[in-house]
Amino acid sequence: MDELTGYRREDGRIGIRNHLLVLSSVVCANRAAERIAAAVPEAVAVTHQHGCAQLGGDRQQTRRTLAGFGSHPNVAGTLVVGLGCEAIQPADLAADIAAAKRPVEVITIQDCGGVTNTVGEGTSLLRQLSAAARAAERRTIEWADLILATECGGSDATSGLAANPALGEAADALVHNDGTVLLSETMEMVGAEHLLAERAADPEVAEQILATVRRAEESALAMGEDIRGAQPAPGNIAGGITTIEEKSLGCIFKGGTTPIREVIDYGERPGQSGLVIMDTPGHDVESVTGMVAGGAQVAVFTTGRGTPTGCPIAPVIKVTGNEHTARTMREHIDTDVSGIIRGEMDTREAGKRVLCDIARVVNGELARAEILEHHEFAIHRTGPSV
Repeated sequence: MDELTGYRREDGRIGIRNHLLVLSSVVCANRAAERIAAAVPEAVAVTHQHGCAQLGGDRQQTRRTLAGFGSHPNVAGTLVVGLGCEAIQPADLAADIAAAKRPVEVITIQDCGGVTNTVGEGTSLLRQLSAAARAAERRTIEWADLILATECGGSDATSGLAANPALGEAADALVHNDGTVLLSETMEMVGAEHLLAERAADPEVAEQILATVRRAEESALAMGEDIRGAQPAPGNIAGGITTIEEKSLGCIFKGGTTPIREVIDYGERPGQSGLVIMDTPGHDVESVTGMVAGGAQVAVFTTGRGTPTGCPIAPVIKVTGNEHTARTMREHIDTDVSGIIRGEMDTREAGKRVLCDIARVVNGELARAEILEHHEFAIHRTGPSV
């Protein structure tokens, strides 16, 4: 296993990037957050359509996700930008971040007397935070310090045959070195949940797996949609996937073969190392956002047909088993394992290639999504607006 480097934060967690984050607490503050981030070269903005008019668990999930980004170890410091009257109060969000011993400042448009003043004052605060970011130094870290997010999207037949098994090999290697791997996309476990339950570390985890998938199916049925009939998507079908069960069987390969230690909620931090299921939707951006909010420092995203999706604060490495996609979408693809389909490499060799690319990115090499500045961010909603 390659030697790794990263940033050790005050709370003991390890980051692999050193971002300054401008975090909007509500949709009304999005433009102010974007303007502040644009004024400081090393900063990135996270904006969204939420923060107000949400009910109960939905509001809590939004707050947990935003706090997960603000306190993330890939972030050196966070400026929370709010309007001032929203349901998720900026000061409360900043307190969540501060509780994790992360540097944070907060500013509101109403207190500043408008967006123009907010941008001026916010830029000054962000520049103060940037001093701490510049002082951070890379040090040797362990594979055990990593949480790896796994995702697949734009899937085709090569995803289940090549890319996902290759990622599964890398996931197993990480777990065997005491790291943590997140397996997500609950809707894409439908039809394969019994196989995952058989790999549970104990009966309680097995029941959680079955209950989580059952709840996802029931929520779709409550909206008049039979998920077993709604999937796969048109692109999946064009790529050779015929049923949701077939898609699910390919999807779960990403998690490798080790025991499943726990099942956690969207945006929740894992309680232990090893293979962990996070309850996320199949929606690529929402799923990656949830896993990063839960502490994943890096994601590996397998794709048969190709996708540019990234994340504002964590590198997203793209792996394909499709030779055509590797050629036509080459500006987005980091790792080509199509040699498996051609019989030129085996899954173990491909897994080592994925693991080497993870190591390079952890050590500072930019993933293609980072180079192209793909900063997609979306929070999964569980209920209606009010």
